[in-house]
Amino acid sequence: MSTIRPFSAIRYATDAVSRDLSTRLAPPYDVLDAKGKQALLAPDARNFVKVDLPHIPPKSAGPPEVYDASRRQIEEWLADGTMIKDAQPACYVYHQSYTYNGVDYVRKMFFARLRIEPFGTGSVFPHERTFGGPKEDRLALMKATRAQLSPIFGLYQDADNTVTTCFEKVLPAEPLAIGALDSVDNRIWAVTDPETIADVVKLMTDKAIYIADGHHRYGTAGLYRDWLAEQEGKLPEDHPANFVLCVFCAMEDPGLLILPTHRVLPGVALGGEMLREDERIEVADLPVENAEEVPRALGKFGPQAVAVYDATDKGYLMVRPKQAGILKDIEPDHTDAWRALGLAFLHAYLLDRTVTPKLCGGQAPEIRYMKAAQAAVDEANTSFGTAFLMQATTMEELRGVCQAGEVMPQKSTYFYPKLASGLVINPLIE
Repeated sequence: MSTIRPFSAIRYATDAVSRDLSTRLAPPYDVLDAKGKQALLAPDARNFVKVDLPHIPPKSAGPPEVYDASRRQIEEWLADGTMIKDAQPACYVYHQSYTYNGVDYVRKMFFARLRIEPFGTGSVFPHERTFGGPKEDRLALMKATRAQLSPIFGLYQDADNTVTTCFEKVLPAEPLAIGALDSVDNRIWAVTDPETIADVVKLMTDKAIYIADGHHRYGTAGLYRDWLAEQEGKLPEDHPANFVLCVFCAMEDPGLLILPTHRVLPGVALGGEMLREDERIEVADLPVENAEEVPRALGKFGPQAVAVYDATDKGYLMVRPKQAGILKDIEPDHTDAWRALGLAFLHAYLLDRTVTPKLCGGQAPEIRYMKAAQAAVDEANTSFGTAFLMQATTMEELRGVCQAGEVMPQKSTYFYPKLASGLVINPLIE
């Protein structure tokens, strides 16, 4: 059972005349460096990055004083009116409008609190395997500010669009705040109607939540809850620390776009000759003019097809198994849904059974992950290596793997665009 709750957000003050937060929104903290942070602060010293990224490099823990500075800054902004705390609990409807490959999209979501539970014990699940990552930085920030500054991104199934429809019946004509960031228009509305909130809470109860992004933030929220319970004793059932700030989006939402993440093996040249020697796979030239055409061109070869570009041969090859069940004996502990993935074929067969033993002396190769296909090819050329260009994971594939009780391989999905930071803060004290 999924448990969600409305909350009274801390947010930048807006009104009917001034609701544009474009200079104050920031991308997720972990994609920034010192130069990126300064670029955000130069036009507006009150940009959200000032409190969300107190220490650089991101993900590395800083000294206590940097987190205390974030707390003091939020307190100062609340005192001088830069920020306010809403009086009424709300669910905050969140729309992102953007254009990708010439097509316009609107992704419809909402902010609310989600009860924390251990993965696999209830209704909250990871959707992909993640790398271990340090949580000290985010935990120190949470302890200092007594707030969650950035949300996780959760997916739920709603083929009939019932939740979004429920919100849209009462959505105010004008948004609470707007803001453009990286060519994406962000808009939020506060829905405070008790009946609507009660209906949404009830609708979400029987829905599983799959974390699309923010696995480490989810884990950090659990660590904070446990730490607070050690300090103060058992927490009340509806204490804010029992919840994590979440942006919820239906899997079926037309604006939910998944892009591929490509792989580069620096210094490893996987030529076509070695691939063609393998009788279990099919290899063919892929006639494309540039790297960005590759993911779409792969589609006609089926979901398991991947493209290989090697800095020596300078050409694109389509590679796929001759038999769709190639992994059945190799990965017997996985489900059919997992074994049908192109990324499963890449990692469990091409990398583990070709590259690692034949080109890397039995040691797993270094893998660099790239969002843009051309950037992956450029990296392969620079490092005299090989790029694997992938098709985008489909929502049907993601849903099938999750429903089978599995998680997808690491870096299977890139949900575009990223959520903007700075729209709402979730206070952990009432």
